[in-house]
Amino acid sequence: MSSVHVILTLCGEAALLLWGIQMIGSAVQRGFGGGLRTLLVVGLKGRFRAFLAGLSVTALLQSSTATAMLATSFAAGGAVDLTAALAVMLGANVGTTLIVQAVSFDISAVYPALILAGVVLHRRGRRAATRDGGTALVGLGLVLLSLHLLVATLKPLEASQGLREILHLLTGDAFLCLVLAALLSWAAHSSVAAMLFVMSLAEAGVISPAASIAMVLGANLGSALNPLAGALGGSPARLRVPVANLANRAVGCALVLPFVAPIAALLAPAGTSPALAAANFHLLFNLAAAALSIGTLPLQAAALRKLFPDQPRTADPGAPLHLDEADLATPTVALANAAREVLRMAEAVESMLRGSRDAFRRGDAEAIAAIRRQDDVVDKLFRAIQRYLGAIRQEGLGETEGRRLADTLSLAINLEHVGDIVDRNLMDLAVRRLKHGLTFAPEERAALDDMHERLLDHLRLALAVFMSGDMAAARRLVAEKEKFRELERAATERHVVRMRAGRQESLDASALQLDVTRDLKRIEAHIAATAYALLERQGGLRATRLAS
Repeated sequence: MSSVHVILTLCGEAALLLWGIQMIGSAVQRGFGGGLRTLLVVGLKGRFRAFLAGLSVTALLQSSTATAMLATSFAAGGAVDLTAALAVMLGANVGTTLIVQAVSFDISAVYPALILAGVVLHRRGRRAATRDGGTALVGLGLVLLSLHLLVATLKPLEASQGLREILHLLTGDAFLCLVLAALLSWAAHSSVAAMLFVMSLAEAGVISPAASIAMVLGANLGSALNPLAGALGGSPARLRVPVANLANRAVGCALVLPFVAPIAALLAPAGTSPALAAANFHLLFNLAAAALSIGTLPLQAAALRKLFPDQPRTADPGAPLHLDEADLATPTVALANAAREVLRMAEAVESMLRGSRDAFRRGDAEAIAAIRRQDDVVDKLFRAIQRYLGAIRQEGLGETEGRRLADTLSLAINLEHVGDIVDRNLMDLAVRRLKHGLTFAPEERAALDDMHERLLDHLRLALAVFMSGDMAAARRLVAEKEKFRELERAATERHVVRMRAGRQESLDASALQLDVTRDLKRIEAHIAATAYALLERQGGLRATRLAS
């Protein structure tokens, strides 16, 4: 076999390895990305739970870079504590070692079964999650196949004297081995891919045990460069997690590099597979780094906050705070950012509803003007959210993420409509009340107060439905919407009584109260729309209507 043919064969097999790893990560993110994000958020409650969450998510995604982007986004936006986010990265570094451990044993014979099972699941699966699971199995099968091919291609080269001399020059120095592996890991965007390639070289006898240990260090160091590169160009706070991760890796490499020869002798006694020795060192290195660092994470977090301070927040309340452009390439993170911004919209709408209630009690012209300015805030946030959702990479969206995007946009649209109704309808009616000096009867004022309080409660229910899919809250929202019809009917009946009484001032106030009631009913319809969408998906809408 000519040298050109050998190089092309190795490049093709390495590309197959990278493609298999990418298939696993992409399929798991599409099919289970929402659940993994929830697992990560739930785990960010303490250092040790965060460590386990980072380990679990990365073991499934097979990408510490993806986990790093999630942790970086959550920490930079202030959604989670920085100490917990740093613990996630320690867990993520250990999580990448698990598949390396699995394939370090001779399980290459199972790749045909994995590919066959994956293809069957992908073609026959009725649910998107099942099809994505099949794709992940195919990806794992391709990883094992590529390793099998790499070892088969490299094995005959062990006897080549010319190749031995070249590799001796390249791998004779431990630091050079570290640099080469770091560049490989950085270029591949995967420490797993770099590790598997190093293991193939070691198993074929192409590199020495000491060189393989140095290259393991380089693979770990190189994989920390990708999250750092992804954070560049954003806010300084985004650099905290990737810089800490790179610093921990660099310190570990500096401490261990002088001792690669004795470590190799310790881990690779006679009869031990060189690939298994490299995989074991990979695991031990990351476990030791996590054990030494986890106790110092609060100190690291304090130092990072000083080195990379938060940007001063803009004075414009309508400026988005969470829509980071750097996260658009990772749909799960981008959708979480958009959801947080929608919650800011909801806070502004809630403030408008409270102001509307007060405007019909005793509000003046200045209070009405303040509510109208709040609608400008809602409109600006809506436009920013709409643009951001439209920029999310569509090919990275699975069925769950696609639904989440639609739900986020739907809630933002409904909140924007609520703001418009308060601004253009209710505040016009409030101005009319002031202009004509109208006063409501006690029962009319109580009815309007009750409707406003119901709307504020229902807005909180709608947010619970949006954030957690709370079915009980969704059913209650749909049932409460029907009660607004009764409230409108009662307002109409009171107006009829005023008409028969014939007092013009009382009649004008009653007509105004009826107009306000109808606008509040329109707001209720927009708030309840979130519940209808969830119940229709879950098949519970018909049962809720029958029960009510």
